[in-house]
Amino acid sequence: GNIAPVDLAQAAIGPGMAVYTRYARVLDAEGKALSVREALALINQTLDEVLAEQEGDFDADSRWALTWFDQTGFAEGEYGVAEQLSKSKNTSVAGMVESGILSSKAGKVRLLSPKELSPDWDPEKDHRLSAWEVVHHLVRVLEAGGEEATAELMRKLGSHAEPARELCYRLYALCERKKRAAEALSYNALVQSWPEIAQLARDKQAVTGPRQQTLEL
Repeated sequence: GNIAPVDLAQAAIGPGMAVYTRYARVLDAEGKALSVREALALINQTLDEVLAEQEGDFDADSRWALTWFDQTGFAEGEYGVAEQLSKSKNTSVAGMVESGILSSKAGKVRLLSPKELSPDWDPEKDHRLSAWEVVHHLVRVLEAGGEEATAELMRKLGSHAEPARELCYRLYALCERKKRAAEALSYNALVQSWPEIAQLARDKQAVTGPRQQTLEL
């Protein structure tokens, strides 16, 4: 199903809380009574762990960007720290600058926000496509041009679109934890619009003809 990131925690909490209405007592692994508050903390911790585990499925640039975004958001950070982190993620600052997701000037590094990304970007000509880049171009187009324009971009992305949706959940959870409301809203809006955008993309693909890559829901 297409659960909005804002509803994901509630979807996980609901079944857990239902246990308390069915049983007189709920015990932990050691046989001690488990309070509702403790259960909520465990559920949220597990949800965070599940989302964090997905990071290993993303490309190197996206894994670097996630860690950097967690630390600095779209603000500036030190080049030396960025370069050191890039080595641990098997990527490079220079490569990410070239790919168009990063700015590096005068010893400072900064992730580009969706509004700063190139409106002329064509994923079919991008030889260093990352889930991070895809997410933020989709956000850019959705906010500037609506679902129709986003569907055209998604059509071009083909199967590269799906990892972007997975990344949106991780980014939303991160922004919620860091109290970054504006960014959280953008990621949530993209996932909520995803089914309609994907359907429009399929309709467009049916008109333009088959591609080697298939669009996934």
